[in-house]
Amino acid sequence: MELAAILFSIFFAMNIGASGAAASLGIAYGAGAVKSKFYALLICALGVLLGAVCGGGEVVKTISSGIIPEQVISLEIVCIIIGSAALSLFIANLLGIPLSTSEVTVGSVIGVGVAYQVLFVKSLFVIISFWVVVPIVAFSFTFFIVKVFKKRMIQKKKTKILTVLLLITGFFEAFSAGMNNVANAVGPLVAAHVLSIKEGTLLGGLFVALGALLLGRRVLETNGKKITKFSIGEGILLSGTGAGLVTISSILGLPVPLAQVTSSSIIGMGMAKNGGHVFHKQVVKTMLKVWIVSPFLSLSLSYLLVSLLLKRDYYALIVIASVLLSSVGTISLMKAVRNEQNSVHEQGGGI
Repeated sequence: MELAAILFSIFFAMNIGASGAAASLGIAYGAGAVKSKFYALLICALGVLLGAVCGGGEVVKTISSGIIPEQVISLEIVCIIIGSAALSLFIANLLGIPLSTSEVTVGSVIGVGVAYQVLFVKSLFVIISFWVVVPIVAFSFTFFIVKVFKKRMIQKKKTKILTVLLLITGFFEAFSAGMNNVANAVGPLVAAHVLSIKEGTLLGGLFVALGALLLGRRVLETNGKKITKFSIGEGILLSGTGAGLVTISSILGLPVPLAQVTSSSIIGMGMAKNGGHVFHKQVVKTMLKVWIVSPFLSLSLSYLLVSLLLKRDYYALIVIASVLLSSVGTISLMKAVRNEQNSVHEQGGGI
C-alpha cells in the first residue's frame, strides 16, 4: 500500500507539472521572450524544483494537517485523496485547461473530512477566502496598471533587458509554483509519515518538474497564445503579479490557485485592452466553468471512495447518483426552456 501511495503521488505530481506549473511560463512564451516550447518548459522545470526544495515546506504542513486531523490520514486515505485529485486534474489536462491543483487537492481532502465529519472549518474558510481574493487582486491589479499605462505597455519595441527581465519573472513564477503546488502531491504522504517534509518536497519537486517538461505543451499554449496577446512589458507585469501573490501565500502556508492567478491576470489585461469581449472567448468560458466544477468533482470522488471502500456505506452511491442525475436533468431542462424561448421570439408564437 505504501508503494501504491507513492506511485499515486508521482502520477499526480507529473499532472501538476503539466497543468499549473506549465502555465507559469505561458506568459514569457506568449510574449515571445522564449520562442521554443521546450526551452520554456525547461526553465519552468528548474524553477519549480528550486521552489519546492527551498520553500515548499509551509504549504506541505497545511495540506498534511491543516484541513483535517493528521491521524485520520492513513495510506488508504492518501491513495483516495491523491487519486481523486489526480483524476480531476488529468481530465483538465486532456482538455488543455490550466486547472488549479490546490482546488482539486483541497477538494479531495474536504471529501474525506466530510465522510468522517472531522473538518477544521476555520482553516478551510481562510483557504477558500484566499482562493477568491487572490485571483480578484491579480485581475484588478493588472486591469488598473494597463488602463493607467496603456500606451507605454503596448509598445512593440523589444530590448534585451526587457526580454531577460521577463524570463526572470517567468522563472520566479515557476519558483512560486514549486513553493505552493508541490505540496498538493506530497502533503498526504507526509501526513501518513511515509516521507518527511524534506523528502516530500524533493520527490514532489522532481516529478512536478518532469511533468511540466514532458506534458505541459498544451497548457503552455493555452495560457500563452489563446486568451489574449501581450507585449514584453505586459508579460513582465503578468508574471510578476502572479509570482508575488503566490509567493506571499506560500510563506503563509496557504495553498492558492496559481493557474487561476495567472489566468485572472491575463483576463484582466485583456479586459483593459479590449473591454468585456475577452469573456466571450470560448477558452475563457471553459476555464471559468472548470474552475468552479473541479473542486466539487474531486470532493465527490473522495467522499464516494471513502464511503464505499472504507466505511462500506453503499447508500452514498445512491446519493451521488441522484445528485448527478438531477444536475444533468436540470441542465437539460434549462436548455430546453431557453430553446423554447428563442423559438417563441423568432417565430412570434408558442406551442
